[in-house]
Amino acid sequence: MAEQDLAISYARNSQLTQQSGIQQLVLAHQSELAEIANVPCFFWGSLTDPLLTSKCLLTLSKVVRSSFGPVPPSLRDPIVSAGTNQIRFEGFSSCNGVYARLDLLEDAIDGEFITSGTTNVDFNEPMLNALNAVKKTEKMVLGVGSNEVAISTDKAKVTEKKVTLPPRWIKGLTSVQLYLAGMKLQFELNKIQLIQLFQGIPKGNVKGEFYLTKRANRFVFSPISTGDAVRIGGLQRLRLLEGLLTYADKLLVYQEKGGESAAFVADFGKMRLTLALSPDSYRGFSGEGNVLENMIKAVPDEWIHAVNGLLKSNELFDPTMLSIEHDVDFDTMDTLSASLSSIGLLGYDLHSHQHYYRRLPFKMERILALNPRLKNAKKLVATAGVQFVKNTRDYVEARVDGSGVQHTVIIQGDKQQCTCNWFTNHLGKRGLCKHILAVKMLNG
Repeated sequence: MAEQDLAISYARNSQLTQQSGIQQLVLAHQSELAEIANVPCFFWGSLTDPLLTSKCLLTLSKVVRSSFGPVPPSLRDPIVSAGTNQIRFEGFSSCNGVYARLDLLEDAIDGEFITSGTTNVDFNEPMLNALNAVKKTEKMVLGVGSNEVAISTDKAKVTEKKVTLPPRWIKGLTSVQLYLAGMKLQFELNKIQLIQLFQGIPKGNVKGEFYLTKRANRFVFSPISTGDAVRIGGLQRLRLLEGLLTYADKLLVYQEKGGESAAFVADFGKMRLTLALSPDSYRGFSGEGNVLENMIKAVPDEWIHAVNGLLKSNELFDPTMLSIEHDVDFDTMDTLSASLSSIGLLGYDLHSHQHYYRRLPFKMERILALNPRLKNAKKLVATAGVQFVKNTRDYVEARVDGSGVQHTVIIQGDKQQCTCNWFTNHLGKRGLCKHILAVKMLNG
């Protein structure tokens, strides 16, 4: 009761303008968390296509056990979300440059959703052996709970316990959903076309950029770009899908508007497997920082906890509707959304073209810990490290403290630049540098 009284008191005394809407969210947060705490099991039931499900889970396991950069393979713990009549398995390669998600849709599962929730477990050898042994006519039962995931077949029963979610994965979840949200469908391949395409992947470790393009009725990979081609960095990463080609009804290919990242969705009817690739093998999704600009304005911790309490795992996340229903202005909701995203709570579904919620345990201090550029920008503001040379509505110029030097930041309309090495090397493609962030914080 003390927490509820504190939350209500905070909402009443806040100088911000969203009192009534946020107060309702805070109250919803209290009852929702109490309900979930008393239910350790999220889902229990049968899988309608055990063989295909096991093949997809083995592909996901292959992703989380792989590495295409300097980081050796070390992680193997998928995130599992149950709710809204579907189950999602998600994971990253150890280098954080490949994101995979298996969506088990309503027709793929036959069981009971007791409540919604998310957990993450290791896929150890007993689990992989059990999945490898599944036959077409075999029965397979899946249980998802707050502390474990269990699979039972005719030959084995395996239970994997909850493990700690790697911080690098939380950073990856933040960036990958923003890339996915900016993607558009480029190509749709039928079964024959996708099998022919994968037969054309060059052998060995392929270096340089390749482009997926269509010639007549056939799709091919080429080192030469054409007008409608999809850029693929680290082409060899696509081989992760090879074990599923004969099962897929079609393959949907998406590209982010800047041509940086691409996603491949294998559609099986009852389920979909999404494979998203970072711009290049050496670039992990965890280092992008493309959410930082929306986090310049701080919001109270209670607001983030309130929205987290209101939403369920796999529930569609529509910030516009949330703003209208709870009387929260759109700018505030954008900041709230960015904060939720920054601790891994939002995902994006290319099929529905909407964000969905992912209920994970989190700590508010992770927002700064996982976003060092944001933390350093706040420090520049606190230590008076920004001096404005000119500050008008259309043009801002400032000198910002660096390591033994002062950097010049210029913001003119939608264009912004800085003389620091980060901006020079990445030109804004991996999020704003700390110097531009600090100027924007002070300029409101």
